[in-house]
Amino acid sequence: MNSFYGFIPNTFGNLRNLNRLGLNDNYLTSSTPKLNFLSSLSNCKYLKYFSFSNNSLDGILPRAIGNLSQSMEIFWMHSCNISGGIPKEISNLTNLIAIYLGGNKLNGSIPIALGKLQKLQLLNLEDNQLEGSIPDDLCHLAALFQLDLGGNKLSGFVPASFGNLTNLRSLHLGSNQITSIPSTLLNLKGILYLNLSSNFFTGPLPLEIGNLKVLIKIGLSMNNFSGVIPITIGYLKDLQYLFLEYNRLQGSIPDSIGDLINLKSLDLSNNNLHGIIPISLEKLLDLKDINVSFNKLEGEIPREGSFRNFLAESFKGNELLCGMPNLQVPPCRTRIHHTLRKNGLLIGIVLPLSTIFMMVVILLILRYRKRGKPLPNDANMPPIANQRRLTYLELFQATNGFSENNLIGRGGIGYVYKGRIQDGMEVAVKVFDLQYREAFKSFDIECDMMKRIRHRNLIKIISSCSNDDFKALILEYMPHGSLEKCLYSSNYILDIFQRLNIMIDVASALEYLHFGYSVPIIHCDLKPSNVLLDDNMVAHLSDFGMAKPLLKEDQSLIQTQTLATIGYMAPEYGREGRVSTNGDVYSFGIMLIETFNRKKPTNEIFFWRNDIKALG
Repeated sequence: MNSFYGFIPNTFGNLRNLNRLGLNDNYLTSSTPKLNFLSSLSNCKYLKYFSFSNNSLDGILPRAIGNLSQSMEIFWMHSCNISGGIPKEISNLTNLIAIYLGGNKLNGSIPIALGKLQKLQLLNLEDNQLEGSIPDDLCHLAALFQLDLGGNKLSGFVPASFGNLTNLRSLHLGSNQITSIPSTLLNLKGILYLNLSSNFFTGPLPLEIGNLKVLIKIGLSMNNFSGVIPITIGYLKDLQYLFLEYNRLQGSIPDSIGDLINLKSLDLSNNNLHGIIPISLEKLLDLKDINVSFNKLEGEIPREGSFRNFLAESFKGNELLCGMPNLQVPPCRTRIHHTLRKNGLLIGIVLPLSTIFMMVVILLILRYRKRGKPLPNDANMPPIANQRRLTYLELFQATNGFSENNLIGRGGIGYVYKGRIQDGMEVAVKVFDLQYREAFKSFDIECDMMKRIRHRNLIKIISSCSNDDFKALILEYMPHGSLEKCLYSSNYILDIFQRLNIMIDVASALEYLHFGYSVPIIHCDLKPSNVLLDDNMVAHLSDFGMAKPLLKEDQSLIQTQTLATIGYMAPEYGREGRVSTNGDVYSFGIMLIETFNRKKPTNEIFFWRNDIKALG
């Protein structure tokens, strides 16, 4: 850094062999607002490097900028108090590798001509007053490594073709007025830094966020994101900074955040999160900052690991939290509550006993219903092979082009759309995301299972569509959605008898799977989101992507590498990778408690499970 001041002379243009010109961090100005010294540099035919950052030039970029050296690779004018528009003539400098014009007062739109700079690796236009939409033409910059457009007044949507910028490692679009993110953005599997904060984004965070496996920093704060934090966030093993504050996120903090072993900073403040702070976060030994303030969290604040160093500011605004006095929250009922929790004398006895009682009641009702009735007849329900296959075009039309408005569900490896096929029937179209290798296997398993099994409490498959690039199952449409939706949505109130009947239906489906077919079939992923309700609130068990038949009569266990959902998964699934009919019964018991208590398995009332595991 020097302390040069005064006007920049036009005589720099006389240095015809000049290769580099750097006058950063001075007090230099231009003799005219037109920055004539730039025009004079057109005589420097070998100029490759031009950097004037952090000077008070107080002018506008002239169109003559396009006459600068064709050898120009670096053009750096950051924080120079430049106003006006970006001249489209800058695209004449076809060898440019880096443009840095951030921190100025540039206005107008981003010129589409920038898309001609095929060698450009860095484009920084942040902290200006640029308006309009982000031009599609920027997607032609195949070599682009870093794109910074934050701190402007850009609006509209992010172009879908941004997903083609496979070399992009840093994308900063924060502090704009952008309203929509394309799903293709999640194809940028090499991206390291992603900042979309302070925009107008809405809707749920996509499960596919787990595709960005090398991400180091992600900022999604100060938007209007809603729904739950996807469990797939735990796939981002390299993540160090996660910022989701000031949104409308609901649900609980996923345990999978505890898998982010490199995490240094976590901000989930000012949302509508509820439930406990997962004990799994104690494993994050590199965590230096956490902020979960102003949510609806409850229970004890973890005490071990990095939590020993956190201050009260991190947890304020959660009236139901308890913990150590230095955190300025009420003390937990240490002597009574902690002892009961540790020994399971209350929760560990009462809940399992009540669950056993309910299961006995359901079993007796099942026996009474079945008295004198044979098992369902498979023969009167046509197998998939005899049903008409629907084409991709028919499904495309039935779902209005797989419209977001028709989307009724998301899963780990696919999406479910509501559709209406040509005969007028309403259907659910389950589309498998073939980016995931597991999707092919899951599709084959579901097709195979649906050919085998028929029961009034199992979801019915209408048809299928399969080719190398697209796989979908067409299922009967369930108007009331999932049991999970009915339990936790304010639009539904299930009375005690409806809940009992639903669980009896699920038990009936399980009994058929385990005992009503030629070989026992294990569902392996029993949970409320996989129980669907029809017009009459009759429950139908769905999602057989993890199901496994026991092919030998004397075989009670088989090995598996596919795990069920955490919280509903039997302990032996995780420890030994073994599944059995007992595992389904365990999941049914957990779901039974959840159905009658409206508490998810991550809630404190389920801590007795840990005591069972500890006892072996």
